[in-house]
Amino acid sequence: MLQICGLLFLLSVVFSQTTYSTPKKGRNITINSSQLVCSLPGPAGPAGNPGMPGSPGSMGPMGAPGRDGPDGKDGEKGEKGDRGDPGRTGNQGKPGLKGREGVIGKAGPRGLKGLRGVPGVAGKRGQKGEGGDVGLPGAPGGCNCGSAARSAFSVAVTKSYPKERMPIRFSRILLNEGNHYNASSGKFVCAVPGVYYFTYDITLANKHLAIGLVHNGQYKIKTFDANTGNHDVASGSTVLHLRRLDQVWLQIFYSEQNGLFFDPFWTDSTFTGFLIYADQDYLNEADRKANAKGGS
Repeated sequence: MLQICGLLFLLSVVFSQTTYSTPKKGRNITINSSQLVCSLPGPAGPAGNPGMPGSPGSMGPMGAPGRDGPDGKDGEKGEKGDRGDPGRTGNQGKPGLKGREGVIGKAGPRGLKGLRGVPGVAGKRGQKGEGGDVGLPGAPGGCNCGSAARSAFSVAVTKSYPKERMPIRFSRILLNEGNHYNASSGKFVCAVPGVYYFTYDITLANKHLAIGLVHNGQYKIKTFDANTGNHDVASGSTVLHLRRLDQVWLQIFYSEQNGLFFDPFWTDSTFTGFLIYADQDYLNEADRKANAKGGS
């Protein structure tokens, strides 16, 4: 440092009166030798006042997780809890192995006498014997075919516009031979199997009429008559073979087409049926019962 200062001092003596002129724009720059003297640093000054505290820095990144601490000691044993609900019933196990056959027991007491067995098959027909003496005349034979084979009815309505899809009740009885027509239900119930004739004549007014004859829940015939503004008559007929307890009735088969009309002073609507002939099997059975009853 002392060497550098000495060198600067010599230079200041040499250039003490030197003036450096620059030709640019006619301006002169003068450097005094006193400006080149090296100055040594002085003693340290007093400490300055503390500055204002700086703003808080941004949050640093999260540190790595610490190591697991040591396991704690086991707690004291708790009290016994309440009994839980019973579990579901398990599946049925497989059947076990069949056991050994037991020892035959002693014979029990003798049972009661059983019922008589079915008769055996008939044997072969024997040879024809000699003719016997002529017997005495027998009593007149019975025949139930005249009364047992009767069945007929003819009935009329007493109300207008019956309900649809239900048997129409013809509550006015004109004829009910054998009482086979049920006025409460509106149904004819067959008691004599055979062939029957059925017919109906229905007065309609103010509405259309869609009516059908039903046998055991099945329509056998259907008729439709349109209301033209005047009273009209719808009719239909058919022949059916009926078995015992078969049922026959009339009913409206379409909604709002129940124009059946009743007027007690000048019009009727009727339903009629009667037996044409009975089944031969029924007649034979009726004769057999009649003869058995007469012989007893």
